[in-house]
Amino acid sequence: MIVAKFGGSSLSDSEQFLKVREILRSDPARRYVIPSAPGRRHSADHKITDLLYRCHDLAQAIGSESREAIDHAREYERIFSEIRRRFLDIASALELNVDLEGELDNIERRIPQEPTADYAASRGEYLNGLLLSALMGWAFIDPAHCVWFRDDGTFDSERTQLECAHALLTHEYAVIPGFYGNMPDGTIRTFSRGGSDVTGAIVARAADADLYENWTDVSGFLTADPRIVKNPRRIEQITYRELRELSYMGATVLHEDAIFPVRKAGIPINIRNTNEPEHPGTLILPHAQGEPLAGITGIAGRKGFAIIVIEKAMMNAELGFGRRVLQAVEECGISFEHLPTGIDTMCVVLHKEALDKARERLITRIYELTEPDSIEIHEDMALIATVGRGMVRQRGIASRLFDALSEAHVNVRMIDQGSSELNIIVGVSSQDFDKAVRAIYGTFIDESGGDVH
Repeated sequence: MIVAKFGGSSLSDSEQFLKVREILRSDPARRYVIPSAPGRRHSADHKITDLLYRCHDLAQAIGSESREAIDHAREYERIFSEIRRRFLDIASALELNVDLEGELDNIERRIPQEPTADYAASRGEYLNGLLLSALMGWAFIDPAHCVWFRDDGTFDSERTQLECAHALLTHEYAVIPGFYGNMPDGTIRTFSRGGSDVTGAIVARAADADLYENWTDVSGFLTADPRIVKNPRRIEQITYRELRELSYMGATVLHEDAIFPVRKAGIPINIRNTNEPEHPGTLILPHAQGEPLAGITGIAGRKGFAIIVIEKAMMNAELGFGRRVLQAVEECGISFEHLPTGIDTMCVVLHKEALDKARERLITRIYELTEPDSIEIHEDMALIATVGRGMVRQRGIASRLFDALSEAHVNVRMIDQGSSELNIIVGVSSQDFDKAVRAIYGTFIDESGGDVH
């Protein structure tokens, strides 16, 4: 049995809906489907979710007789009319018998009454779910009745598992909209953007599916960012652990939180392309078969980091030094990314944006708690992760990586390799980021030939 999630680009207009219908009909094992809200139809278009967020923002400014409030009310009506046309056009082109006008009227009235944006943001998935349910002739299950959050806003995994599994048992085929669920008081709560991936994983676990298909507009994971590397090779198989590393470092095909429900149940994920349904895509497995031909699986990275370098003679002999540094970071409400260390030095890698909000306080507290000899801050840094389950068993991986960066005249400012030897992370200047990614790709993957297994 297969659970299939379709992204916004897969359901952006009536033609895309027909592609989805053919995919679902082509395999009767595809029994539960999770739709996203309509995405962009072209580069100048708007995502429906963005328009709904805008409607909520405008609605908060309506309520007085001021000229500004009147302008906001008119803009609200204009944008909601655009949303209304989008859904009605899809329903009309597909000749669907569904009362969208009544649903849209209710949503337009209710958005100004809601204190948060969650209700408005969730309606794109809700309406697309109604359309897909009518198109397929499948049952419609509202996640507001089976996906639950706690009073503090955190996801209630176990209650959701029980109630979602019960709801699925009563329907052989069903459509379950993505992205949202319910609070204990009955109000709508959404996951973070891209949360339909999470709903799909939740449903796959609740259904005890054999496979979770995530349909988007790309044919699986690529070994590097195509905006940096021209025509990067595809990854055929990848483990959950490798995916976690690459997703965290910027590979954004799949919502990072979507890994955990299916990983817990040991369910494989298949990333597929709605516009190229015959392509096998990328298979994500608990334990992949074999090792990458290149020795590595993929390369990912992000800009916008800063490194705090703390020096103190005999640091290694001072009990609790590292704890006190991290205490200062915690007191400032900052999460650290990496902690490369030496005998007399300790480096803390942070997001620059987070550092900028508490820079003076953080440095002051580090001085107060640790009395260092010096503190330096290196800004405008980028981190690049070279990830691969085969790295631990292949000699010379690190040597080849640093040779590649040296030949490309890239200065490495930081090196961090985890004890699992699943990845090597290097810190470079942001201006060298693209050049460094291309150098690593050229050394490992271009030389291997073929897709990465």
